[in-house]
Amino acid sequence: MDGWYVDDRCTNCDVARQLAPDLIVEADGKSQILRSPRDEAETRSLHAAVFACPTRSIRMTSGRIDPARDPFPMVLDDGLLLCGHNSQHTAGANSYLLLRPSGTAMMIDTPRWSRELAQRYTALGPVTDVLLTHRDHAAHGRHYADHFGARLWIHEGDLDAAPDADQVIRGLDPVGIGEGVTAHPLPGHTRGSVLYLADDRYCFSGDSFYWSRATADLEVADSVTWYSIEELAISLARTAGRLRFEWVLPGHGDRHRLAGDEMSHRLRSLAERTRMLRPRPIDFTAVRW
Repeated sequence: MDGWYVDDRCTNCDVARQLAPDLIVEADGKSQILRSPRDEAETRSLHAAVFACPTRSIRMTSGRIDPARDPFPMVLDDGLLLCGHNSQHTAGANSYLLLRPSGTAMMIDTPRWSRELAQRYTALGPVTDVLLTHRDHAAHGRHYADHFGARLWIHEGDLDAAPDADQVIRGLDPVGIGEGVTAHPLPGHTRGSVLYLADDRYCFSGDSFYWSRATADLEVADSVTWYSIEELAISLARTAGRLRFEWVLPGHGDRHRLAGDEMSHRLRSLAERTRMLRPRPIDFTAVRW
């Protein structure tokens, strides 16, 4: 469309549509350019989609994309950045940098591995911890942890995906990661799924739940639950009342911010809805992005 197209490597991961929802839509099981940008703000959002796309499928019909247009790491909030450069080896998952008052940072899940990217992230402050939410997002954890000299965290339920992790979260009780940051085990999507809560403001939910643009609410991807939807319902019932946050920041699915009371209400409602779900075959096409 007017000089832009999506090539046939697209895996319909939704990353590009999160970043440029007015310009990129889903059609026939993949992303499609709806129209060209009309102003500089839309041009920036399209380039964010370009540089986040894990298959590099958003392309120009002529010429090359200017690397100076790469916006990542991209500020989402004070002390919160989106890493971009999503990886095919994590199914295109989003990853984040959480800046701490000490001047250090934590990385939650990982972008594709690149030394040049790692140097960009450390320019914001020493990264002390790489927090993996679950096994599906573990592919580059060791590379980034070693480059940063950071601790690599994962839950014991998914330890075989990162057997050389420095810190292993065990059981179901919350675990302190650092000042203001807590790991909450949430088995369901996988046996070792974890969400990380920071400053009663940010919830890094992995693939346990996400914000759906289709329903304008918190949702679980019950059609892509590898371990047990019943266990996920139990996990949400156990934790929904104790979690307070404003931002939901998932690996897959959209990000969203609401007032803390409203987000707490929606999380409790999600726990109730999930309790009614039953196992179903894995079906990526059934996710309500």
